[in-house]
Amino acid sequence: MHTIAVEQPSESDIGVIHAFLAESYWSPGVPRAVVARACAHSLCAIARSERGGLIGFARLVTDRATFAWLCDVFVLPEHEGKGIARTLAQAFVDHRDLQGLRRWLLATKDAHRVYAPLGFAPLAAPERWMEASSPAPYGRDRS
Repeated sequence: MHTIAVEQPSESDIGVIHAFLAESYWSPGVPRAVVARACAHSLCAIARSERGGLIGFARLVTDRATFAWLCDVFVLPEHEGKGIARTLAQAFVDHRDLQGLRRWLLATKDAHRVYAPLGFAPLAAPERWMEASSPAPYGRDRS
């Protein structure tokens, strides 16, 4: 059994989070300092094993009034398929400081079915949205 809590990661948690994110398709090569700073300025949800080790993570960028962006969600491979990613996202959806937000966003390459039961759907008006992005902000292409 695992536990989920909205809490700031410890230094050792940052090591696990960084190791995963630096190899992910969305942030290849991200420096540890960037991961630590991102966590410090976001709400974080952590899934832990019975022994207390980090097995899953999610980060929420939010003003806690109108907007939230769910990002950096991952579950360590040996714990995938147990509903942990959805439970991490649900922890934010249920959080008392995040009730009544006007908009929640996330981007995913292949986990749409994980988030759809929580109310996430394709953008209703994608023609209104724009982005400015860097294809290799940490020196490695995100392809």
